Amino acid sequence: MKCFVGLDVSSTKLDVCIMTNDTELDVLFSASLANDLSGASEIKKQVLGLNERYHFNRIVIGMEATSLYSFHPAMFFNDDSDLKKLNTEVMIEQPNKIKKYREAFEENKNDTIDAFYIADYFRIERFTRSYLKEEKYLALQHLTRTRLQLVEQLVQTKQHFIENIYYKCNTLSVELKNEALNTSVWSATIMTLMTEDYTLDELAETPLEEFVELIQKLGRGRFKAPDKLAKAIKAAIRGSYRLSLVQQDSVNIVLSLLAREIRSLEKMIKEIDQAIEDMVEILPEYQCLTSVPGIGKVFAAGIIAEIGQIERFKDHPQVAKYAGLNWKETQSGTTSSQNTSLAKRGNRYLRYYLVEAANSVRRHNLEYAKFYKKKKNEVPKHKHKRAIVLTARKLVRLVDVLLRNHQLYTPPRRFMEDN
Repeated sequence: MKCFVGLDVSSTKLDVCIMTNDTELDVLFSASLANDLSGASEIKKQVLGLNERYHFNRIVIGMEATSLYSFHPAMFFNDDSDLKKLNTEVMIEQPNKIKKYREAFEENKNDTIDAFYIADYFRIERFTRSYLKEEKYLALQHLTRTRLQLVEQLVQTKQHFIENIYYKCNTLSVELKNEALNTSVWSATIMTLMTEDYTLDELAETPLEEFVELIQKLGRGRFKAPDKLAKAIKAAIRGSYRLSLVQQDSVNIVLSLLAREIRSLEKMIKEIDQAIEDMVEILPEYQCLTSVPGIGKVFAAGIIAEIGQIERFKDHPQVAKYAGLNWKETQSGTTSSQNTSLAKRGNRYLRYYLVEAANSVRRHNLEYAKFYKKKKNEVPKHKHKRAIVLTARKLVRLVDVLLRNHQLYTPPRRFMEDN
């Protein structure tokens, strides 16, 4: 006899339903408990007690992947020594799959019913065996996910900074771009000029030589053509609209706050990069992935953290599906649609790191460059987006092989000969 424990997890509650594969017995226990150590311990007590009575040959504890809320219950049941003696399997499933399963029965929705259908979903044993990641991967995941969130926040803050720069000096971005200075509006020097106690009129009236010296001082002598940059900024100031004093004050305050936030976020990202590097270097998988030209420390860490132990997946198609890098097949009778959409229902973090890594790899690797170019030329619209996603799907195969075989990357002989 098999035992299936369904948990509907929220921030405060653990709704539990324990059932067997014997339809005559069906539900053995059902309750709503607190999502804390006491509630989890009560569920464990019930499982152990029922096992003494029925002598289960398999115990599965399943729940939806609710990230923060399911973390502690999942780790509690996975690490418990008494449950380990019974070879208890703790499974995490994507919420949308269980939702679709429940909706097929047209039941009302409440937590007790949800717990029943979670247990019933695992009882049919059609689920992907999503075993929990080992602790070292979960620890790394905390860092890599936080890093991505900080990067996304930085991108958004920089966008707001650009918008407010436009209010203050609307032609600055254009002038910097036209002069091909390789300097952005959020470089430290530009940010200082636009947020410190300099009015546009004061900067415009500053003699060119003094302005060049100021730029070199702020840039710590790093600019190759400071005179060219100074002229571009002066040209931008001359060609821009002027704000009223009231508007100037408000824009300056916003720019100053955003500049501080940008500097703070950049500092935090550097610190978390160091923490990631310290942690990931002890993982053997790290060397496997960084051996691929174009996959650096950040991408390797992100991919490893999200995949965890590669044995959690049967093969590379399952890894791709987990990342949401798979396409739905649309077929009716003898007709198959040629326009299929990306599933995008998997792990968004893994998909992000694979796509970004693929975009980097195709710049360093002839095999992937040729594949990207071929896919890009196949369609008239969304060329880059389609090609880079397909390249990421190709990269999944390589990542799977390297991690599964614990090997370093070796380019195919035909591409070595081309070089």
